[in-house]
Amino acid sequence: MKTPGQDDEVAPIVEAPPANGTAAAELAEWLRTPAGRYLLAWEQRFIDAAVIDWFGYHALQLGLPQLHGLRTNRMTNRWLALNHVHAPSHREPMAGPPSRGPAVHPLEYQPEPQAQPGVEMNGAGRAAVYCEFEALPFESNSLDLVLLPHTLELASDPHRCLREVERVLRPEGRVVILGLNPASLWAVRRNLARVNGRMLGRPPRLYLPEEGEYIGYWRLRDWLRLLSFEVERAQFGCYRPPLLSESWLTRWQWIEKPGGKWWTVLGALYGVIAVKRVHGMRLIGLARGKKRVAKTAPAVAAVHHHHHHRVGSGRDRAQD
Repeated sequence: MKTPGQDDEVAPIVEAPPANGTAAAELAEWLRTPAGRYLLAWEQRFIDAAVIDWFGYHALQLGLPQLHGLRTNRMTNRWLALNHVHAPSHREPMAGPPSRGPAVHPLEYQPEPQAQPGVEMNGAGRAAVYCEFEALPFESNSLDLVLLPHTLELASDPHRCLREVERVLRPEGRVVILGLNPASLWAVRRNLARVNGRMLGRPPRLYLPEEGEYIGYWRLRDWLRLLSFEVERAQFGCYRPPLLSESWLTRWQWIEKPGGKWWTVLGALYGVIAVKRVHGMRLIGLARGKKRVAKTAPAVAAVHHHHHHRVGSGRDRAQD
């Protein structure tokens, strides 16, 4: 496979989309609720401020097309990868203010990998790659930035997914991870709903979407350290109680500031920025054509001289 961004006129690099996208569909449906829009707005602000000043050539977002993660970034090649077929909906939330014109996805997709014909998102935008997140179709050390918005929570094997991200990132490349906090009030309400559902013998009414296992911040930090990532920045957000109506969420807007100051790690979600560090690397110049001439080691003469000295001393003792 060629490095992303090379000119190529052969068949586009598009993998067959997996059939199972149930978890991602449930998350997309939940993002249309008042709590989902509230969470998505915080994530959009966090991402916009994080990636605006990062430079490079190749950036990739894995999943969650509802989040326009690379719209403020200025890298030459920016792609969106999905592991399922995204079903467009006119009710999907927009991160910015409403527009009267047709909705256009902000990613500027480049010729390689090419978009799959006929699969559109939000009107005019297209997904560049359909692939498994545990086996990305990119060369090692080829990307400068990778976004993981709830990708690890939806992945069947989050360890392998994170290792694959480490593989495709170049040294000093960055990864941005967004995840729901299992230590927040939102997660507590979700767990209580499960317990009540088991006791009453009926399906629970969950507050959060039914995803995979939520990964805590400290657990994620340990995973990153094992893969030679250095956490550059971490931030928690969304401190309002787990309420259903938009009016009640608006009434609790005042708690954002004291929540970020006094009980920081109890936010409903977190964002982590990590840098791939490769220790022991150093730049070297071009190899010169001249060969060094081997010099005669003086140790041979020293040993030879020592040998004669020992023989002469034995002869003198024999004459005496």
